[in-house]
Amino acid sequence: MDVRRAAERYRGGDPEAGIESRHAFSFGPHYDPDNLRFGALIACNEERLVPGAGFGEHPHSHTEIVTWVVEGELTHRDSTGRETRVRAGDVQHLRAAAGVRHVERNDGELPLTFVQMWLAPLRPGGEPAYEIVRGIADATPYAVPAAGAMLHVRRLGPGERAALPDAPHLYVQVVRGDVRLRGDRLGPGDSARITGAQGMETVATTPAELLLWEMT
Repeated sequence: MDVRRAAERYRGGDPEAGIESRHAFSFGPHYDPDNLRFGALIACNEERLVPGAGFGEHPHSHTEIVTWVVEGELTHRDSTGRETRVRAGDVQHLRAAAGVRHVERNDGELPLTFVQMWLAPLRPGGEPAYEIVRGIADATPYAVPAAGAMLHVRRLGPGERAALPDAPHLYVQVVRGDVRLRGDRLGPGDSARITGAQGMETVATTPAELLLWEMT
């Protein structure tokens, strides 16, 4: 188990434009050949946008992009003609496939925080696709079969325990609160990369929310 702390993330974004980014993996100018991916996961970015800030239209290809809003509301527009407002508790999935362009903005009146995760597909190409699941429940994992991955959400109260999926690669992202995992304390923005996860569980010491990626 490899624990990575929030303070270790690469700083990015454009603070003058109201965009603050924290990258868990090698990203853009922050190139680290020893931190390129874990399983299918190639990016896990924490993004904070002030009202009116956003990312202008930009391209993606051969990437499965999954977004989890922590607070606020994200406006998404893409070159397939879709426009969506993504809220806390929603899972947004954009399959870039052979190529797609999109815009991400905070058009609301409150600050926006979201976690965006990129996964490498098992096979490149195909047609772009988009899906949003409103208010996903803890007991309903979200499958990304194109990347051989499954997203689980765990919301825990103090003292509550949660079993972790058995998986060749398991990525644990703490969204909020504090948990203990194999004796390590993990707080907001901390993560754990676990190889060969089997029979593991976590316990919350405060109200907590976790994102778990089960990957082949």
